[in-house]
Amino acid sequence: MIDTSLSYRDHLRRRADAIATICVHGGEEAHPEGALDTPIVLSSAFGFASAEQAARAFRGEEDAWIYGRWGNPTVAALEAKLARVEGAEAACATASGMAAIAGVILATCEAGDHVVAPRSMYAESARLLRERLPKLGITTTFVEGTPEAYAEAIGERTRILYVETPSNPTLGVVDIGAVVALARARGLRVIVDGTFATPFAQTPLALGADLVVHSMTKGIGGHGDVIGGAVLGSRELVDRARDVIVKGFGGVLSPLSAWLVERGLRTFALRQERACATAAELAAHLAADPRVAVVHHPSLSSHAGHALANAQMHAYGALLSFELAADGDGGDEAETIAKGRKVLEALRCATHAVSLGDVRTLVVHPASTTHSTMPPEARKLAGISGGLLRVSCGLESASDLIADFTRALST
Repeated sequence: MIDTSLSYRDHLRRRADAIATICVHGGEEAHPEGALDTPIVLSSAFGFASAEQAARAFRGEEDAWIYGRWGNPTVAALEAKLARVEGAEAACATASGMAAIAGVILATCEAGDHVVAPRSMYAESARLLRERLPKLGITTTFVEGTPEAYAEAIGERTRILYVETPSNPTLGVVDIGAVVALARARGLRVIVDGTFATPFAQTPLALGADLVVHSMTKGIGGHGDVIGGAVLGSRELVDRARDVIVKGFGGVLSPLSAWLVERGLRTFALRQERACATAAELAAHLAADPRVAVVHHPSLSSHAGHALANAQMHAYGALLSFELAADGDGGDEAETIAKGRKVLEALRCATHAVSLGDVRTLVVHPASTTHSTMPPEARKLAGISGGLLRVSCGLESASDLIADFTRALST
């Protein structure tokens, strides 16, 4: 996985070289009239050569484009490339990352079933599991992201062990292989949200996971101009998810959005190589700053998941978070939130915005924005303090970003 005998930059160069050609050419076929880029097919319906062909297509006896909600050539081209990049048998593109996450759970569970998920995770995913799915009879137990905690929470109606690693926003690392071993022993599915890592930094299917979900809005698309999600895994499980998410619930990715994501994938290896290198450099700098209490990034030997990241990841990722050092007696929550916001508003090179994986470095204050929907006690258990800032490194100069954060911490 991470070759610690090399410098991290040399290791990242090797990882980028390993997938760069796949990102450019993987899954591509010759297009009409010699077009190098995938044509954007904007038709909502497709004609048939005969009534018999239409009947065969509806019976599933012949591959044919039928209706945009069932499939589209531009979307299919993206899915073919994405599957190659992830190392999956099949991929299903969806309207958003949340469509992918909700869809795979609903394709796997029914009323009365149970999910085990980590406490530290994307807030909207947590809200889906905590508030929305219980209305359909699907419940969740939230645990610390350790194999022992997952094992203890498994019950008779458990169907899914849900993993998010590295986690949002504290970059916790979950042992995918150990969770997979638990699932295999009990006949359960392992679903991994790989959005933070991207396929550049982690390939959960190779570690035994059943399905991987992504918000393609983030590092995969990479330019902050498109919303999309994906489900990847075996053809059987992906087709089951597609039937629920796309055909059943209409979570359709538009052809234009698919074209934008496919365009982003062509530069994916280069973008991630740069962003991952910058994140490690910024993390090391912040960790040495006395105004910072702790930095969460798997590249740091002080990180609890450092050794595990070395074993299961290809890179440490382009995201980090850090907590500001407290003044005097530490202050209350309102004071730490105000301090976090002050540093955030002083940044000039980095951009104050939600989302991640953009060409721009994006910084957010989770306690008052992305994770504000979490109950305070749940936020505390997830390790999200008022002084925590999350950073998604982009393609700017690392030295410029370091200077920007150094100045902002001095305000």
